[in-house]
Amino acid sequence: MLSKIKELFPGILPPLLGGVALLTSFLLARAGIGPPADPAWLTLLLCGLPILVSALKRLIMKRGLARISSPLLISIAMAAALCIGELLAAAEVAFIMALGELLEEVTCSRARRDIHRLSRLAPLTGRRLGDGGSEEIVPLAAIRVDDLLRVLPGETIPVDGVVTAGESAVDQSSLTGESLPVDKAPGSSLFSGTLNGYGMLDMRVQKLPEDSSLSRLIRLVQEAGDDAPTRRTADRWASRLVPLALLIALLTLLITRDPVRAVTVLVVFCPCSLVLATPTAIMAAIGQATQQGIVIGSGRALEETGKMDTLALDKTGTLTTGKPVVSDILPLQEGCDPRDLLALAAAVEKGSSHPLAAAILARAGELGVPVPEASGCTTRAGLGASALVGGETLFVGSPRFLAAQGIALGDAGTQTLAPFQRAGKACVLVARGKALLGIIALGDALRPGAKAALDALKELGLDPMLLTGDSEGAAARLGVQNVRAELLPPDKAAHIAAHKTLGHRVMMVGNGINDAPALKTADVGVAFCAADMAVDAADVVVLREDLMALPYLVRLSRAAMRTIGISIALSMVINLLALALSTAGLLGPVSGALVHNAGALAVILLSVCLYGRKV
Repeated sequence: MLSKIKELFPGILPPLLGGVALLTSFLLARAGIGPPADPAWLTLLLCGLPILVSALKRLIMKRGLARISSPLLISIAMAAALCIGELLAAAEVAFIMALGELLEEVTCSRARRDIHRLSRLAPLTGRRLGDGGSEEIVPLAAIRVDDLLRVLPGETIPVDGVVTAGESAVDQSSLTGESLPVDKAPGSSLFSGTLNGYGMLDMRVQKLPEDSSLSRLIRLVQEAGDDAPTRRTADRWASRLVPLALLIALLTLLITRDPVRAVTVLVVFCPCSLVLATPTAIMAAIGQATQQGIVIGSGRALEETGKMDTLALDKTGTLTTGKPVVSDILPLQEGCDPRDLLALAAAVEKGSSHPLAAAILARAGELGVPVPEASGCTTRAGLGASALVGGETLFVGSPRFLAAQGIALGDAGTQTLAPFQRAGKACVLVARGKALLGIIALGDALRPGAKAALDALKELGLDPMLLTGDSEGAAARLGVQNVRAELLPPDKAAHIAAHKTLGHRVMMVGNGINDAPALKTADVGVAFCAADMAVDAADVVVLREDLMALPYLVRLSRAAMRTIGISIALSMVINLLALALSTAGLLGPVSGALVHNAGALAVILLSVCLYGRKV
């Protein structure tokens, strides 16, 4: 049990033993027993020596104000307490500071627990397939791109790749937080660290182990938390407070001629809680986000997210699924109902691998439409296909394809087609012989909850702006007023840069390689279920396909900043109150240490509460 505790919190032994020694010293003093060596010296050795070493290191290695730190003031306070014979006070300061650091470690360890768990998810070996279907267990480092691997039921997927054979359901909760397994079939993507379910899968490796989704996300989070602007500001204030504390202590000594009061001032004025306020809250918030399938790459990104007033959104793959679905089926001939038209189109498209053909077949399957047999199918890439169905030649494809077959749309066909084209939908025409039978319109389906997410972001004060390479008609149907359509990747970045020059703070959300310049240009870039280059360019990565993660992210940032603000205000109030009581002689070194460090503990506990709080 002790080894597990030490593994989670490696700094637990010094404060534990120091606390026992301090309590022993206190009880012996109350009992009037004077041991040969006061146990409080052990507390100073275990808890105070690391503080002194930290202060000396900073004095030697840093320059300017950065040399002056909280450990330096604490070391001076301990030395001053020893000089006036207050060993118990010096030991108490050292112990409570060590206890505060332990609680900070508890907070940060809780926040990093999911990352540590992720780092243990990837297996050390993979099952590589050789010629003739032979299997070989190889180390992870030996796996190369384009290798064929086999993943048995219940095994963890070792690297990123694509399914080549087999069907299964994969538990991706370790990466995305999704509660339900995701069905996988040939062509589906697989991610390292996720758990295969009931079926055997063969996969082709697409990334080396060190470039896998899991490895990159772990690296991203491990780099987070140290560069928050608020933390840097707090550190600067702490450096300035140390000389101020020394000056007030000196003035107190000169005015009152009481060295005990001067020492108490040094003890209570240590800016420990001010320094702890930001890192503990930042790490707690990042840990909570990781549980929700959101990876925040830096403390700066977390802090800035709550300040955004403009939300720039990509459309395809972000607000929409990026996959075409049948939206409208319009027969143009009497006696041909929508189901018949869909059945004829599906019969011709059965042999095609085009995404529009797949969408038509999927819709026929959803509606339970029986698809007749077709023969003699010929395909013109990017245009359409023809086949014999029921002894008659059918043509299915674009207006240009039908025109090449000598099939005229006529006024009715042209007028019916126009609104769909203005809306940015893809239109598949179905003709029998020379007669146009009807039109099947396909569009990019909105993600579930897209409108609710946009409404929630508007309530939070963010003005949505759609930046898309699609036509304006395709963009306008999403209900966003501010639309910039038919943009190339540099155009998206230019629009964001223009908004920033007007004083707006812009958060860009995208998922494709073409969004990378815009993600880099924005104040905060959010990669939503994104391609590799988009992830590399982003400050935040949303792993799960749920747009409600965006308002959650804004609320979390604001909750973290509120926690930091409350913590700093609380620590300053406690320090100023303790300072006033110390100069008035109402607090001694021991009681002053207790009051001061109560503020540091309160700050850390506020961050602990943030970790588990719903936002």
